[in-house]
Amino acid sequence: MNTQILLLGGNQGDVIGSLKKSIGLLSERLGQPILVSEYYESEAWGFEAEQNFINQVVEFNSVLDPAELLDFTQKIEKELGRNKKTGTHYESRPIDIDILFFNDKQIELPRLTIPHPKLHERRFTLLPLLDHWADFVHPVFQKNILQLEESCQDAGMVKKLSV
Repeated sequence: MNTQILLLGGNQGDVIGSLKKSIGLLSERLGQPILVSEYYESEAWGFEAEQNFINQVVEFNSVLDPAELLDFTQKIEKELGRNKKTGTHYESRPIDIDILFFNDKQIELPRLTIPHPKLHERRFTLLPLLDHWADFVHPVFQKNILQLEESCQDAGMVKKLSV
């Protein structure tokens, strides 16, 4: 079995509904989630957006390899209304599923890098990770999530939601 830690997020439509539906669809193939973070609201990162994002981290254990997991998450994104990016810039979206970690491996594929190459720069990723994975050691930086969050330079608004 492979441990897969994913970041779910979006800022269009019923985002919490989309997050719940994503977890349900992921569970159909990956099994029930092992751990799920709280919901976090954040400003858009890397671009201006009318709506804030809502994010959540979820952990699964499954037999899928990284490429199969990427294909599966992209299929769910499309099913829930995500369109292909119109350019190279970040943009608003109903759902986004990022693979943050796959076991404790470093993986480089033509269309996938694990750990997610920007997770240490983004408080909207690090704060939900603190819910259950504060001691998880990043396989590239050899620092745990708490240490990465403490050194993160991102000053954007991120707050836990009470839903």
